[in-house]
Amino acid sequence: MDKRPIGVFDSGLGGLTMIKKLIELLPSEDIIYLGDTGRVPYGSRSKETITKYAHQDAAFLLKHDIKAMVVACNTVCSVAVASLKAEYNMPIYEVIEVPATRAAEATKNGKIGVIGTAATIRSGKYEEALRNLNPELEVYSVKCPLFVPLVEEGWTSADDEAVLSIATRYLSALQNLGVDTLILGCTHYPLLRGVISKVMGDKVTLVDSGAETAKYVAEKLQKINIVNDKNNTGTIQYFVTDSIQGFSERASAYLESDVYGLVKQVVIE
Repeated sequence: MDKRPIGVFDSGLGGLTMIKKLIELLPSEDIIYLGDTGRVPYGSRSKETITKYAHQDAAFLLKHDIKAMVVACNTVCSVAVASLKAEYNMPIYEVIEVPATRAAEATKNGKIGVIGTAATIRSGKYEEALRNLNPELEVYSVKCPLFVPLVEEGWTSADDEAVLSIATRYLSALQNLGVDTLILGCTHYPLLRGVISKVMGDKVTLVDSGAETAKYVAEKLQKINIVNDKNNTGTIQYFVTDSIQGFSERASAYLESDVYGLVKQVVIE
């Protein structure tokens, strides 16, 4: 048993899709969440800048004596997770390998789509992971740079014509290619699940990178016996690098739980 908290960081709101699943699976765990809302999105940045931000985020979490770190940002995982693992001696979990495995298992026709930020798609990490699992898979990747800003602004409704128009423009090529499985290669994207599903149709399996990784993290922490006492109720602290109000409002709506008063603004640079 290890009573120390789990640390999770993301560029903004997206990591909440993982937090929601972790709360469900590990209700006794204390969690420290950092959303770098002041510098979101990461996807349009250079590799050097993303790496710098990742190490600053990690250093902040380490100040809270965490027992494990979850990098909930696909962009960071695609370009900088190796340097984090080399720097810090603790369990560090990323959000690419697990959803890739889930997609490879789910596909019926061998055609898998991947959507993500420009940096994630440019890295080719999902294609690499999928082809390592099965070289015969057909993998089609599309960058969706406006999805993160839409989520951060709270524009996620499938009934919003502007949101639907943007999603249709990004996803129509994948729809025409006949993919039957789509990896949401950014933890922000499950917040757009309704509109993505509306465009792709209900026959396409959507793989949530955050939720799938949360399941894996729960299994691994239990396996190495560093979960908290099951008799305790875990607490969550949220830290952001920009407005508390906007984050609190959207986080409370998504998590269906009031986080007002649990969010603090910090400077990490």
